[in-house]
Amino acid sequence: MTSEPLPTRSRELPFRRADFSSVCEALDYAARGETGANFYAGKGELVATLAWHEVRARAQVLARKLIGAGFARGERLLITADTWPGFFDAFFGAQYAGLLPVPVSIPVGIGGKEAYVEQLRRQLAASGAVAAVGIDDLAGFLAEAARDLPAVRLHGGMNVLDSLPDSSAELRPLGPDELCYIQFSSGSTRHPHGVEITQKALMANLAGICGPAGLDLVPADRAVSWLPLYHDMGLVGFLMAPMSSQLTIDYLTPRDFARRPTQWLGLISRNRGSVAYSPSFGYDLATRRGASQIPPDLDLSTWRHAGIGGDMVRADVLERFAEAFAPSGFNPNAFIPSYGMAEVCLAITFCPHGTGVRTDTIDRAALAERQHATPAPDAADERAARRFVICGRVMPGHRLEVRDGQGRPLTDRAVGRIFIQGPSVMPGYFGAPESSAEVLSADGWLDTGDLGYLLDGEIVVTGRAKDLIIVNGRNIWPQDIEWAVEGSTSVKRGDAAAFSYEAPSGERVAVAVLARVANAEARAALAREVAGAVREAIACDCEVILVPPAMGLPMTSSGKLSRARVKANYLAGTYAAPAETVPA
Repeated sequence: MTSEPLPTRSRELPFRRADFSSVCEALDYAARGETGANFYAGKGELVATLAWHEVRARAQVLARKLIGAGFARGERLLITADTWPGFFDAFFGAQYAGLLPVPVSIPVGIGGKEAYVEQLRRQLAASGAVAAVGIDDLAGFLAEAARDLPAVRLHGGMNVLDSLPDSSAELRPLGPDELCYIQFSSGSTRHPHGVEITQKALMANLAGICGPAGLDLVPADRAVSWLPLYHDMGLVGFLMAPMSSQLTIDYLTPRDFARRPTQWLGLISRNRGSVAYSPSFGYDLATRRGASQIPPDLDLSTWRHAGIGGDMVRADVLERFAEAFAPSGFNPNAFIPSYGMAEVCLAITFCPHGTGVRTDTIDRAALAERQHATPAPDAADERAARRFVICGRVMPGHRLEVRDGQGRPLTDRAVGRIFIQGPSVMPGYFGAPESSAEVLSADGWLDTGDLGYLLDGEIVVTGRAKDLIIVNGRNIWPQDIEWAVEGSTSVKRGDAAAFSYEAPSGERVAVAVLARVANAEARAALAREVAGAVREAIACDCEVILVPPAMGLPMTSSGKLSRARVKANYLAGTYAAPAETVPA
């Protein structure tokens, strides 16, 4: 166990804010200072430190081993991206060896080995990886996934790389005009799409994230993160961005955050953290678990950028968090709603600093029937009004448009698909030209697959196009159904998933809920309660699917609810037994 964390800033190294041409160049510079990464366990104890100069030295040793072992430039190295020093070794070692790292998720939750192994197998095949490494506990999973894939020449825990012979081979770092890594999106894994991240795109995105229009990082900043390193918000936002600005990061693993979310806040307080991000559910979890027992010495006054992204931003969740932790010095104006996705490395828009959460309340009927964000006549009427969070302006050097079904740009408050163009946009999906052509135009515009509208130059995201429910010509957002169920029934937050499917009688609405009650009478009452809440919210009948908590609702690798997989499970009969479906 390490006794002292690394310092917040280097004493003599001049500050540079992500103005490099490649990952290796950025790490070479950061290695001249004293900052780096601190790794904490679930009870807040410091278990390891890794200064940037140690990251560089260890990575270069591993890189020479990889080159000496005969791995060719451009080959892919799949890494199960847990939050530990070994991931840094493998990821940056690949950069210096001229290999492309492919960070992938570790298992989410308990069980599900077969599904996880199959996911790994698909990712190995899609990336054409020649090696697969990770934590020792997953060595067996990697071996099973690599079976019948002759391209995978090496697999196992990090010890399989460490045991490669030492080599004096000359380094061959990935340069500015090359790819940097392959990022699998966090959605459906049935046909995984590996996003090609180039060095130039990453550096352009980092310049925007770290610059004045983004987080406006300064030498005194310190990052604190529990975000997974296999997800773009963790990898780019809380590894690449701090490293390329020579900052120190304090890490908690996603598992430890889920068990003790207040440790995240404790690290911010203890180490005077100033930059930390989370999806809305992270703020919600921290509030529900920690608001009733806030330590008297918790001090969040140094937290100047409390970012939100990765999923729909929920104003009610953030308001509860701000109210709960105001006595601890949290400033609600520190909130920075933002919007992004892996296909653009990470960031697309940021809200202005110091403005906190700003919302736009619109008329539900106009949104559903005319796809128009008309201001609600009575913002307090939750049945007739819908509140969305404004997510800011597009980063400098990029363009954003909202378009209709014919591809024509729309004016303010007209809801359509969000398109983005600029230097951060991916060149395509790895080895998948047809899938790339579906979302990328010849002139570089990316169809994000998201719906939203513009408001005085800022974007308001309303949901994923593929999740939109259309019944009798009405557009219904699944979040509206889920939030209505969670707000007016005994169903907990995150325990409901709404979707629609095509039935012989037309489009049907269904809601899957985790039924945390056992006896038949209580289950029937829960189903009636849920159906009533949906009818009240959207004036539509629905089928209620009662799912045992042990079965759970499927999540993406980043912890977001996967409505597509809930729907697929339902249509495949997964919820037929022991779950039950209650017709409308």
